Amino acid sequence: MEKNDALAAFSALSQPTRLDVFRLLVEVGEAGMSAGEIATALDVRQNTLSANLSVLLHAGLVRNLREGRSIRYFADTDGLRGLLGYLLRDCCGGRPEICDPLIEDIACSC
Repeated sequence: MEKNDALAAFSALSQPTRLDVFRLLVEVGEAGMSAGEIATALDVRQNTLSANLSVLLHAGLVRNLREGRSIRYFADTDGLRGLLGYLLRDCCGGRPEICDPLIEDIACSC
């Protein structure tokens, strides 16, 4: 991930509704959720949610799949992995053994 991609991801996550959407999609995992299900779960209006999903899509944090007339959304784990990798790339001054506990904690929390 490049600096501008990381900035886009952080910008997308800096808004409360988008952060809630992303965390919800991470929580539900591979099943994903339709836009209507997300709106209901978070008590967000559909048009507001649509705009926020678009920002998350463009930031590479969510992906979608059309299912007939509905669209299902998923957390983009590759995007998340890229963002975490960007943050940890130069972790601990080139001494990865110092970062190992942090990386293990992140892996176990997911």
